[in-house]
Amino acid sequence: MTYNWCHGPTCHQNKTQDRIRGTKGSKVLRTRKIKENQWNQNSFFKFFCSQGCYNEFADKYANEIRLIAPRNEALETPITDPKKETITNTYGNGYSYSYTKTDFEIIENNS
Repeated sequence: MTYNWCHGPTCHQNKTQDRIRGTKGSKVLRTRKIKENQWNQNSFFKFFCSQGCYNEFADKYANEIRLIAPRNEALETPITDPKKETITNTYGNGYSYSYTKTDFEIIENNS
């Protein structure tokens, strides 16, 4: 079984009973240990015990993460020309509601 320690910068400061470790007189709050399993094996949750710990990590290290793979131009995906269709629904009391539906397909790039 694979385990990871939570990477949340302040995980070890959260006051919960499951983080208390040590012997009487020398207690500590410890970072949570996360068991890697089928549910989290392909997600960031194998490194973070909660959404809060993930958000703290992302807030603290966002710029360093961005510098790993900087983006200097926009990405684009080719699509077919959009087709617009106005749809109107009329209800029993005479009230009607209209909206515009836009439909298009992504053009697969085989190169």
